Amino acid sequence: MIAKYWKKIGLVILIVACIFNIMSKLVGKLSLNQEMASSAEYVMQNQKTNTQK
Repeated sequence: MIAKYWKKIGLVILIVACIFNIMSKLVGKLSLNQEMASSAEYVMQNQKTNTQK
C-alpha cells in the first residue's frame, strides 16, 4: 500500500523540508537596518585608524 503512494509521500517530505529550510533562513537573518549600521560602524572605525596612522 505504501508503494502506491511512494511518490506523493516523497514529494510531501521534500516540500516540507524546503519550506523549513527557507523559514529558518528568514528567521535567522539580520534586518537590513542592523546590517547597514554595523557596516557603517566598521567603515568609520577603519577610517579613524587610517587617519591616525
